[in-house]
Amino acid sequence: MKKTLFTGMAGVALGGALWSCAPTAKTPPTASTATETPAVAQPTAPDWRAQADAFLQQYSTQYQRLYTQSSEAEWRSNTHIVPGDTTNAAATARANQAMAAFTGSTENITRLRELLEHQADLSELQVKQLKAALYNAANSPQTIADVVTRRIKAETAQVEKLYGFDYKYQGKSVTTNDIDEVLRKEKNPVKRQAAWEASKAIGPTLKEGLLNLRGLRNETVKALGYPDYFTYQASDYDLTREEMMQLVRQINEELRPLYRELHTYARYELAKKYGQKQVPDYLPAHWVPNRWGQDWSSMVDVKGLNLDAVLAKKGAEWQVKQAERFYQSLGFAALPPSFYEKSSLYPLPAGANYKKNNHASAWHMDLENDVRSLMSVEPNTEWYETTHHELGHIYYSMSYTNPEVPVLLRSGANRAYHEAMGSLMGLAATQKPFLVGLDLVPASAKTDQTQTLLKEALNYVTFLPFASGVMSEWENSFYAENLPPDQLNAKWWELVKKYQGITPPTARGENFLDPATKTHINDDPAQYYDYALSYVILFQLHDHIAKKILKQDPHATNYYGSKEVGTFLRDIMAPGASKDWRTVLKDKTGEDLSARAMVDYFQPLMAYLKEQNKGRKYTM
Repeated sequence: MKKTLFTGMAGVALGGALWSCAPTAKTPPTASTATETPAVAQPTAPDWRAQADAFLQQYSTQYQRLYTQSSEAEWRSNTHIVPGDTTNAAATARANQAMAAFTGSTENITRLRELLEHQADLSELQVKQLKAALYNAANSPQTIADVVTRRIKAETAQVEKLYGFDYKYQGKSVTTNDIDEVLRKEKNPVKRQAAWEASKAIGPTLKEGLLNLRGLRNETVKALGYPDYFTYQASDYDLTREEMMQLVRQINEELRPLYRELHTYARYELAKKYGQKQVPDYLPAHWVPNRWGQDWSSMVDVKGLNLDAVLAKKGAEWQVKQAERFYQSLGFAALPPSFYEKSSLYPLPAGANYKKNNHASAWHMDLENDVRSLMSVEPNTEWYETTHHELGHIYYSMSYTNPEVPVLLRSGANRAYHEAMGSLMGLAATQKPFLVGLDLVPASAKTDQTQTLLKEALNYVTFLPFASGVMSEWENSFYAENLPPDQLNAKWWELVKKYQGITPPTARGENFLDPATKTHINDDPAQYYDYALSYVILFQLHDHIAKKILKQDPHATNYYGSKEVGTFLRDIMAPGASKDWRTVLKDKTGEDLSARAMVDYFQPLMAYLKEQNKGRKYTM
């Protein structure tokens, strides 16, 4: 899963308050006799709307300036990592501390609360901005400035450890891309296990830092009334922690029957592939072709749709340019030249004396026109999908960067919408009619629709138990339920077994910290359910586009060149966070959030899987 980062959260405290009060009106005295009592001037009621405007204008200007400085520092920390050099870490910490001092300043918090007490007198757009600013403040309240400073410093140190780690496999230094390649293609279980264990080697290094961060993150948000960091993150959806957990559990339940069939199918097929006579009740973690078991799609090679050979000839740069051409075909603008000048799109050259974060991400650097992507694009199918996904984020950012959307609301309708848009375009770009239109596969290519659907299910459906199950439940337990330090790894593997039906190849005691090997646990905490919800939204949007706009089979669409599809997507993206996310979904698709469309999409696969699994033992 490619996580998109919207960086920045930084600021400088202003010396005084950022608002101007409306002057009290003075009424001139009327003519009177000597015996008349002088008239007393009646104060004019405060114009709260004007006050909110004045405050928000000044606040937004400063916020944007500091956000940009923070983004630039974060960018450097992610693209130029020199082991032992603390220059970037120090600069990032300074920028983030400045942003924290501003967004969390006592003056700003006091004024935000005062204005929100009068929200009945304000416009809906003003209220949304003020609430967004107060949400930001809760992550950096300067009433406990020392705690915020320590948290920022600890987060920066954790990222440096995470991305500066030297992974070893078969006695050699390797990248995570190298490890992923082994897990996708290697058939020898012993070599697979060695690669899987290499991917977990960083865990112990991160344990002390993660426990420290839990305390600091929880303490930070408590200052503004949140009981814990998980509750704080869920509130961004206007949901309580309990409502969020209920929602993700509901999604898991709706998809459980299909996942059960996929789990049974995978156990038997992988045992055959690796020459194992005994089919285990649970999937060994090193058998599945992904470090966390979140994507099994490389188990299936759909004849006629294997793009690796043709993409290898076209090269990495073609993939990025082609993704841009796709969006332009829908009516979106070309990317700004600065995107190509400032992004870090390809692997570092051999012999480079620094490292970079290899996790794909999209960045809206200044909340204006400076958009960038951090990738390590190579000419293969996975990166072909990823480039379309990441540019989905970029075009979303570009769409809501318009005069109608205030700076504070330049984000997705909710965090999941950004991922939904990226994943939607990744799905669209891999369907056969789309690929035929680009001459990536011949129209005459014989493709098996069932195998295509199986490959998609092994990507999308297998991801849900990990995202809405393991990750969400573990972080909920970690932050909200204060999971004891001597149960971190045990809880992780208990959840992995329960939701994914996966077990480790050997005992994983508390000397390991396998959850921390997932980047989001460290630097994008307590919101991995964003991805789960994004898949649900993705299939709702795709279902509507296929059936209502293109009048095509949802399994075989071609969005390319459809201005109507582009208009539909732009109508969702352009308002940013200025409209309620539930209203946006209902207005555009006609239904509330539901896994209905996702279940429907994969319904044709159920009969096939049940036939394949006849006589096989179900263990979930």
